[in-house]
Amino acid sequence: MGMSVMIEPEVIFSSMRNGIIVVDQDTNVMLMNASAQKLLKIQENEYAGEKIHKFVPNTEVQKVLESGESTIGVKMNINGVPCMVNRTPMYQDGQLIGVVSVIQDISQMEHYLSILKNMESIIEFSTDGIYVVNKDGETLLVNSAYENITGFQREELIGNHMANLMEKGYFDKSVSLLVLEKKKQISILQNIGGRKEVIVTGSPVFDASGDIQMVVTSVRDITQLNELKKELKKAKSFSEISQNRYSYSMQGIDERIVFTSREMKGIISKVRQVAAFPTSILLAGPSGTGKEVIANLIHHESNRKDKPFIKINCGAIPEHLLESELFGYEKGAFTGARLEGKIGLLELADHGTVLLDEVGELPLSLQVKLLRVLQEKQIQRVGSSKIKQLNIRIISATNRDLKELVEQGRFREDLYYRLQVVELNIPPLRERPEDIEVLVEHFFTHFCRLYNIEKLLSDETKAILQSYHWPGNVRELKNLAESMVVSVPSFKIDPEDLPPHFHKFASPDTSLNLKQRVEQYEKRLILDALQKHSSIRKAAENLGVDHSTIVKKLKKWG
Repeated sequence: MGMSVMIEPEVIFSSMRNGIIVVDQDTNVMLMNASAQKLLKIQENEYAGEKIHKFVPNTEVQKVLESGESTIGVKMNINGVPCMVNRTPMYQDGQLIGVVSVIQDISQMEHYLSILKNMESIIEFSTDGIYVVNKDGETLLVNSAYENITGFQREELIGNHMANLMEKGYFDKSVSLLVLEKKKQISILQNIGGRKEVIVTGSPVFDASGDIQMVVTSVRDITQLNELKKELKKAKSFSEISQNRYSYSMQGIDERIVFTSREMKGIISKVRQVAAFPTSILLAGPSGTGKEVIANLIHHESNRKDKPFIKINCGAIPEHLLESELFGYEKGAFTGARLEGKIGLLELADHGTVLLDEVGELPLSLQVKLLRVLQEKQIQRVGSSKIKQLNIRIISATNRDLKELVEQGRFREDLYYRLQVVELNIPPLRERPEDIEVLVEHFFTHFCRLYNIEKLLSDETKAILQSYHWPGNVRELKNLAESMVVSVPSFKIDPEDLPPHFHKFASPDTSLNLKQRVEQYEKRLILDALQKHSSIRKAAENLGVDHSTIVKKLKKWG
């Protein structure tokens, strides 16, 4: 057992990090420890016999001597250093004999407090909404931007668990709870109070042990993006147009035209050059190359963009209805006609643009009437003697060779030259392979955002798509992108996820041995079976293996 050591009070005082100053009832300094001397920048025993005011001019010990009461937590500046001072009166035999002052340097604390206040200001004045929960899912902090975006006050939220707030209808789902579960950053669309949509990104904050300490969520309002309104003119007439035969657009284009090839750059340049004039334009090219998108751009770039844009599929409307649909009719014009008559599509497009899609399918009898409209700029309804002036711009589209149809006598030569004042030939995708990569990226990203799904195309998949010949052109590519996003269950889309007819464009991986290639093929067969059947058990029956075999393999493949 060690010997007990007697420690002198002076040793204790000199060892304390806080400054200690003792004065008598006349404010003479009786004792000052090393920390206090260092703070006051004086030498040892230099204080002896001196008044405290010499070293601390703004001291308030006199108040303590007069009142006989302590002063706690007084902030004061000593030699340029912010300090916290506690003063306590000293009594002996009931008589006040002096004051003990304890001084704490709080400069570091003030520094951290300043940083904290700056951080609070940054969070409070962020334009993004900020929402913070603790590791238990309880709300810790909400900033002003979040209040403005949602209409909720922080008093309603702070201290409440996210699950309780969801039950009360504040929002439909919580990204914070998902982050606490998945332990990674997550973004979702969130419905606020059933009236507003926001996009929220929750990020976990980990402590030194790797455990989640809190979740910080940023919130952005996207309601306005989702509420773009389309005002329709001549609503009564347009509502009667059957969507499976033709469609209409009143406010320009919704599509993005994505390209990088020299051929498409030339076409877009030509469109912008001729769009301002009322010239007839013929768009030629295979199906699916984007002729309708180019027609949209022509209308959008013209001075008619705020006027009607009527799209008519000449091959989809039955021939016996086509004339009355195009030109309209007067009441009683034929059996089954409406009593009030009907306005035709060409008349509806007055001062606007008409797209005649599949114009090569137009019957010869109507070609004559259409030519008269273009030559005389007049229209006459079926069964009417009245002639109406008409101001329309005609864009025609065809995937057929109109010159060949003219030679065969199936298309009027004079109408052909009327429609083909400017001809734009849209090349198939196989002739502009440099556009494939940007189109794949565009449509894949578009559908991921549209359906709020996170997916990734592997480099091998991109290479196959780049080398594919795309007989269905841009339309085929767009449809495949949507299919991959919604139908492939895994995050990463590999070559085996593509339809079978793409596989012959895959380059064999020579780095794989026989066992690995067999496993790759086996994986493809199992995933195809799982997509076709509603359960693992049914897929196993189809493949002629035991249910547990597929479960084990799926676990192995992650």
